[in-house]
Amino acid sequence: MTQRIPIVEKILSANDRLAIENRARFDAAGVFTLNVMASPGAGKTSLIEKTVSALKGSLRIGMINGDIATSLDADRAAAAGAAAVQINTGGDCHLDAVMLQAALPQLDLARLDLIIVENVGNLVCPAEFQLGTHKSVLVASIPEGDDKPYKYPGMYRGVDAVVINKIDLLPYVPFRREFFKNGIEVLNPGVTQFELSCRTGEGLPAWLAWLVAQVSSTRQNSVSGHLAS
Repeated sequence: MTQRIPIVEKILSANDRLAIENRARFDAAGVFTLNVMASPGAGKTSLIEKTVSALKGSLRIGMINGDIATSLDADRAAAAGAAAVQINTGGDCHLDAVMLQAALPQLDLARLDLIIVENVGNLVCPAEFQLGTHKSVLVASIPEGDDKPYKYPGMYRGVDAVVINKIDLLPYVPFRREFFKNGIEVLNPGVTQFELSCRTGEGLPAWLAWLVAQVSSTRQNSVSGHLAS
């Protein structure tokens, strides 16, 4: 009996191999990379914009934006001070390792400390495709509702941190905070969580401190690796 390997499995396997290659390039350069995912309007670009503005004096930051069309978000990151690259997917609802690999030559990795990848706004497909980044972060927002971890478990299960944005709207939007957090904890026990508002700045220092620590750790590991070789 002939066994058939599903096409999806082949695609993901090939993607994962390229993701490993991407990670090797990042590690060799000592640059920390972050895959930021969210639904449209949750505040991915606002968070990146605030992050770049706050850290550009101490970190050299690159940003790769994935969108179906336009360069609006990459332009915002560039205006904030990042070296920005645009990937237009032409209809694909996610970035993959192939797209990221093709964009990397447009950035001088040796001159960067941090690369933030802004994935296409979607709570389904981006979770399935590894990019080779060191960490993955999901940006959720209060107006989206408190049921999203229950409706999109794959997304919440696979990330290293969850940013809950727009907490300044809590007095005005029905949102069961504990119900939401319990949903996350069941799927991803102990995952790092940040509550913040990009509009008011509340909670941003904790997010920035975490990010700086990740960059420092990656840099130290890279130096140790070079010394060992």
